[in-house]
Amino acid sequence: MNSVYFDNAATTPMYREVVEVMSEAMLNSYGNPSSTHHLGRKAKVLVESSRKKIAEYLNVLPRELVFTSSGTEANNLVLRNAVENLGVKKIITSKIEHHAVLHVVDNLNLKFEVEVEFVSLNENGEVDLSDLQDKLSSTDVPVLVSLMWVNNEIGNILPVEKVSNLCREYNAIFHTDAVQAIGHFNIDLKNTPVDFLVGSGHKFHGPKGVGFLYANGKYNVKPMILGGGQERGIRSSTENVHAVLGMQKALEVSLVNLDEDLEEIKKLKLYFIKTLQDSIPDVRFNGSSGNLEESSVTILNVRFPFKDKMLLFNLDLQGVCASVGSACQSGGAKVSHVLKEVLEKEELDFSSIRFSFSKFSTIDEVDFVMGKIIKTYSLVRNRK
Repeated sequence: MNSVYFDNAATTPMYREVVEVMSEAMLNSYGNPSSTHHLGRKAKVLVESSRKKIAEYLNVLPRELVFTSSGTEANNLVLRNAVENLGVKKIITSKIEHHAVLHVVDNLNLKFEVEVEFVSLNENGEVDLSDLQDKLSSTDVPVLVSLMWVNNEIGNILPVEKVSNLCREYNAIFHTDAVQAIGHFNIDLKNTPVDFLVGSGHKFHGPKGVGFLYANGKYNVKPMILGGGQERGIRSSTENVHAVLGMQKALEVSLVNLDEDLEEIKKLKLYFIKTLQDSIPDVRFNGSSGNLEESSVTILNVRFPFKDKMLLFNLDLQGVCASVGSACQSGGAKVSHVLKEVLEKEELDFSSIRFSFSKFSTIDEVDFVMGKIIKTYSLVRNRK
């Protein structure tokens, strides 16, 4: 059966170069980086070389990067440190953050009674900067702002520089979950300063099970995991050498022809939007995902003008790999917490699906997917 993978926001296929780098490391650089013999020193050098290269990509100091097992762990490390170590008494975030942030914030609220405020959003899920400023200007306790760079469901791009400027103006700590942005944007943290930033290797064609935290050097980050004292005492656990090398290689390859790659993905997304609009009257795009300037070119969240709880499941049977937008179309009962915030109740009843692309996606694949969607749409209309 032919198959099309349009679920790159969930995870991406690894570059061949990444697989080669990781295979080489597993075969020949298997020493423990904490060991003092030559194989341990070799592994240590490779890890630190990767750290230096990733730091160069972000225009930060190597010592400001901490390798973790995932973006989720890195978010936990930031948020818990903010409250337990940096004296934060209030967290300002949004209701459409990833659960790797929201569930941690909920836990901190219960455990430490830290105050939580949610910034207002407009009908497309965009952050209301005036409301953020009001919240920052009216607080008299240490505060952390946690807002994701690119929303993983609707693709909205945060105006990071404006948020950064507000945080600096009101002496707030700024944390951004950037797992959907790293490898998809040219990011210079000297020109757009944030205090904490999180990345995850498998979102930009690297391996799963490895991520990193950028922590501004002025903050003293304490460990969440105790044991061996690796990563300068910030993150105990033997370094995942081959995964770290694979993540660095993936970021390197992603940035080589980034502008050209993004332009091609933009053309594909525009073609998909136009084809959907031409083929299915009243189709809608959730959040700002239909706006090529306000959303990531890699994400399109589509709301169809019909109700079919089995839509995602049926598309999967026809070879289309995508993800749920609103309700779990494969039969589950949960509704997307993101779409609950940006859609009216009656809009939530319609079938929504997130399609997400990469540099490997093609126009022919869009045509394949459209053929399956049109077939399904015809069946739904005939049932009425």
